[in-house]
Amino acid sequence: KLAKSISDVSWSAFVTKLEYKAKWYGKTILKISRWFPSSQICSHCGHQDGKKSLEIRDWTCPVCYEHHDRDINASKNILAEGLKTLVLA
Repeated sequence: KLAKSISDVSWSAFVTKLEYKAKWYGKTILKISRWFPSSQICSHCGHQDGKKSLEIRDWTCPVCYEHHDRDINASKNILAEGLKTLVLA
C-alpha cells in the first residue's frame, strides 16, 4: 500500500512539472484515458488484438502481419489518440 501511495505521489509530481514546463515553452499537454488500450491496438491497421501479458515484448498483427515492438507500438497509438483528441477539441 505504501509503495503504491509513493508511486502515485511521484507520478503526480512528474505530471505537475511536465505541465509547468509545457506552459513555459508554449506547448500543450493532452492526457488520454489511463485505460486506453495502447499496446493492444495495431498502429498500422487499427486491429485490436486483445490483452497481452507484460512478458510479451513484441507481437505480429494477425490482420496486416505488421510486426510490433510493444512499447513503440503503444507510443504510436498514444500519439494518434492525443492528436485525435486535439482535433476534436
